[in-house]
Amino acid sequence: MARLNIERQNELEPQRMVHARNQITGLGYAIVRESKTELVFEFKGREVHFFPYSGWHTGSTIKDGRGLSNLINQIKPL
Repeated sequence: MARLNIERQNELEPQRMVHARNQITGLGYAIVRESKTELVFEFKGREVHFFPYSGWHTGSTIKDGRGLSNLINQIKPL
């Protein structure tokens, strides 16, 4: 199923990728793989996948969910 507003996605996705990359790398995590729609980094030795446009994040070392702020709260150092 296609997104409802592809033009909006094409406009916002690059900005969200940059913002998410800056937030994740700012915490000291290296991006191990990146595509047009996904960022992958390691947390506790396992890969975490983050899709900046939708905000979805998933991985075996985090609680799956939506939103960059929710992801950051799970991975930020204590």
